[in-house]
Amino acid sequence: MTGPGHPKPGPWLVQEDPRPYGGKPPVKFFNTTGPCDPRRHYMLPAKERLVGASLDRYVGNELYWVLHAPRQTGKTTFLLSWMRELNDSRSVVACYVTVETCQGYDDPAVTNRAICQAVIQGASANLAPVAVPAIPETDPASLVGEMLRRWAALVEPLPLVVLFNEVDVLQDQPMVSFMRQLRGGFPLRGVGKFPVSIALAGIRDLRDYLIKSKDGATVNPGSPFNIKQDSANLANFSREDVRRLIGQHVTDKGQPFEPEAVDLVFDLTRGQPWLVNALAQKCVWTLVPEESRAPVTAAHVRQAKDLLIQERAVHLDSLMERLRDPRVRRVIEPILAGQTDITVGRADRDAELCLDLGLIRWEDGLRIANPIYQEIIPRLLSLNMQDNVPAPEFPWRRADGSLDLAALLQGFQRFWRRHSDAWEGKADYREAFPHLLLMAFLQRVLNGGGRIEREYAAGRGRIDLAIEWEGRWSVIELKLVHPEDGREATIAEGLQQASRYRGTVGAADAWLVLFDRRPTARARPWEERLTWEEHPDPTDPARPPITVVGA
Repeated sequence: MTGPGHPKPGPWLVQEDPRPYGGKPPVKFFNTTGPCDPRRHYMLPAKERLVGASLDRYVGNELYWVLHAPRQTGKTTFLLSWMRELNDSRSVVACYVTVETCQGYDDPAVTNRAICQAVIQGASANLAPVAVPAIPETDPASLVGEMLRRWAALVEPLPLVVLFNEVDVLQDQPMVSFMRQLRGGFPLRGVGKFPVSIALAGIRDLRDYLIKSKDGATVNPGSPFNIKQDSANLANFSREDVRRLIGQHVTDKGQPFEPEAVDLVFDLTRGQPWLVNALAQKCVWTLVPEESRAPVTAAHVRQAKDLLIQERAVHLDSLMERLRDPRVRRVIEPILAGQTDITVGRADRDAELCLDLGLIRWEDGLRIANPIYQEIIPRLLSLNMQDNVPAPEFPWRRADGSLDLAALLQGFQRFWRRHSDAWEGKADYREAFPHLLLMAFLQRVLNGGGRIEREYAAGRGRIDLAIEWEGRWSVIELKLVHPEDGREATIAEGLQQASRYRGTVGAADAWLVLFDRRPTARARPWEERLTWEEHPDPTDPARPPITVVGA
């Protein structure tokens, strides 16, 4: 029933101006900053990409649930749009609340008050002042629960739904305190009593957090977290989604994208939403201004990819912090080295972390999530090495301007002899160090003039490098000598792999760089370790021989 302090349904919800900017409709664009707004941005309903969610059931059956997905995939966009959808029904009061400002606090009393302040900010932004609760004067340990109880009473006779975002910034005791207050109100939930439904959104599923009490004893995560119904996530764009999104720009601005360009956007990003928007934006704002209405080609998309990597956009640059995490390194390092670690699989907690972060995907094995990450990760990990590789003084270009890979790899052998032992001792990714150093060396020399494409995955036993210089392709196969196989067997396998890769790329020449890291090999003199051999192509002897470069 309504009465003093109990607003009537509807009028107290904040209404958005459908035509901001003085009544003029905004110009739409591909968005790469913050949540998407359908009035301003090309976008697809994030709701369509929900996996494992039953939205109608959560409200109707009064259930609590978790949404987890990597950064910049559409969580905030979805939560805001679902809030508007619920409020538009006039049968529910829904409010979006971000607790991101609570990051870094380790005192639950401080965190609880900060969460209450975040509730006030969220309600003030989305509801009229009469529907904004005040922070109660009560025990700090129950502050959030009491505030949610009073908020539910304030909006009666409508049920209250709260959508908490960035919940995973809470750690340890603040997280336990927050969850216990939600669990304490869960049996009481109902109109006027406690929120009927709560969504908890973040990067990771809440069950993955290792929570410890103040005395160091591990808290059973099933206890404070046992009120959730589902753990849902957001899928990446499908190929058809990418076509639909770019199609909005084509219709709106009259600027065509060639079909090959649209397909390449998907192939390079695997549908990661931020990368899709960033590539498209770079094409139509920088490379082919939309005002020209000139078509966007696959070549433009490749240029856009190179620009994003060179500029180290915020999204890509933030990967570096993730890569420093020992749990991430444990998963990424064998992928970089092409090795197999039988302790790492989809059920491994560290692998789950990398999957949740969007760094890897499962595709007949663990792989880097998409080709752009596949290129940027070794670049980031080898950046300091690259900065310390001196400018080459040897003639690595021929008189006609073509690339002299023989001179380049001979120069790497000299560099490896002088620096590898000292640099390896300072490397974080020790198992992948040889591969990263060679890539740093090549990148330092070729930067700005050529292109390197990388193929690698856990268990492949190799890394494939394709180098393009002035329209001519070369391939380099990187392999570690397997202790059980020995050098000759590893070379035989590597020649087959280099030959197949040469055929796939259509490269003129092929190289096999062999790193022998066995203790017996490393004890030999450098004159024996640095080798140079030519072998016939095992698949097609008529093709030029494959050079095996020992390091």
